[in-house]
Amino acid sequence: MRQLGRRARYYRKLAPYNKRNVPALTSPAAPVDFPAPLARVVPRDQHTVSRSQVSPNALRVLYRLKDAGYQGFLVGGCVRDLLIGLTPKDFDVATNALPEEVKRLFRNCRLIGRRFRLAHVFFGSEIIEVATFRAASAPAQADEPLADLDPEEGEGPEISEPDEFDADVADTQGEDAHVLDEHGRILRDNAYGSIDDDVWRRDFTANALYYNIADFSIWDYVGGLEDVLARRLRVIGDPETRFREDPVRMLRAARFAAKLDFTLDPPVEAAIRACSGLLASAPPARLFDETLKLFLAGHGAKSLASLRRLGLLEVLLPTVAGYLARHPDSLVEPLLVRGLESTDARVREGKSVTPTYLFALLLYGPIAQAIETLPPNRWHEAGAILDACDIAVRDLSARVALPRRFSLGVREMFALQPRLEQPRGRRALRLLEHPRFRAAYDLLRLRADLGLASPEMAAWWTQLQATAPEERGGMADGLSGGARSAGASRGPRRRRRRGGAKPAA
Repeated sequence: MRQLGRRARYYRKLAPYNKRNVPALTSPAAPVDFPAPLARVVPRDQHTVSRSQVSPNALRVLYRLKDAGYQGFLVGGCVRDLLIGLTPKDFDVATNALPEEVKRLFRNCRLIGRRFRLAHVFFGSEIIEVATFRAASAPAQADEPLADLDPEEGEGPEISEPDEFDADVADTQGEDAHVLDEHGRILRDNAYGSIDDDVWRRDFTANALYYNIADFSIWDYVGGLEDVLARRLRVIGDPETRFREDPVRMLRAARFAAKLDFTLDPPVEAAIRACSGLLASAPPARLFDETLKLFLAGHGAKSLASLRRLGLLEVLLPTVAGYLARHPDSLVEPLLVRGLESTDARVREGKSVTPTYLFALLLYGPIAQAIETLPPNRWHEAGAILDACDIAVRDLSARVALPRRFSLGVREMFALQPRLEQPRGRRALRLLEHPRFRAAYDLLRLRADLGLASPEMAAWWTQLQATAPEERGGMADGLSGGARSAGASRGPRRRRRRGGAKPAA
């Protein structure tokens, strides 16, 4: 009885914010006949999206919503990508069912989010995100901060199992449901609405297309279909106002331009240049997530060029942009670009990529700058290298929150560089077992390609990894002759033990 009373109070608070009072928002027994849409409905024979291209799990979610009397739409980037012949990385669903009603339909469902309630339906490793239609100006799904995800450890998002009803969420449906800061940035917006409301809070026209499972049509409110086919990126509403609501949308514009080869509408580009400074007010944790999307999704090199062209790199990564601007002729920029191109190639091949290696590339210039403030005789000292890494990470964290597990990985990668350049006999074989060896080796090889490290030593490590384990000792014993004399200088000799015999040669 207590739960029913709380739920009744919840729906009473919700009713004033449901502008069109869609019946399914207040009762699971809503009729199937919905009001006529305000959108232009594009029938199945006039578009190229097919159910055969859609994840079977997404179809299960859509059909179960439909059979229960709710509306169910594929929405956002998945529809956009299908229209231009790309394979979507995920499928998002929009519905007029409340999150708690979605959870009742799916036993494999978890509710997440405080800024706006979302339902995640789990099918093994695939997650179908289901969002209730929101009133205009509510934050987009992709604008929500991501759950903590460790790409190196393979851990899933940290999700707490909520009660079937959350009184704190219901309370946000009152007077404070829509809150902005002094710059116009959305701080909280929890007002549900209908599909006719939902479209107006989305950021770009290309992301505001709805695929209706009921008749396989596409609903287009804002001319998004024409923009997708023309590969044009337009903002819904006034661009400057929308960027003030959520400055991270500017990074999304730069990312879509790089990923999809879309051309930014001139008013969008002008608004980005006018509002770029507002990006500094975005939460550092969100900027970390956006940085990963920019550089670890297979279009990192293009994203770097897009950020620089739009003047966003100076705000997102000021120390990186500052170093590149002060040293236009250094080898750091080619190293960064070539490293990002290599990472893009790994993504296309389905190989793993890590934030540790990415931030080692991005921070190479700031770390080198910190090291070069020291006397040259200290440049290869482990302590000097680690101190320089700490300085670069501290400066970065003022804008982008780099988790400690990744900052420690960056320190280890750079600390291993002198040991890889000057291996010491069979002790070098132990480095093969170091957890950061592969990333450090990739950095060494990249440096060697640009003349920043010994090509002979990079080749020696490449050959060592291809050699059978029982034969590696002979290669290590031969360091004093071949690879070492040709490339790196000999490291310091081992000290004799007091009172002991001279170690064997």
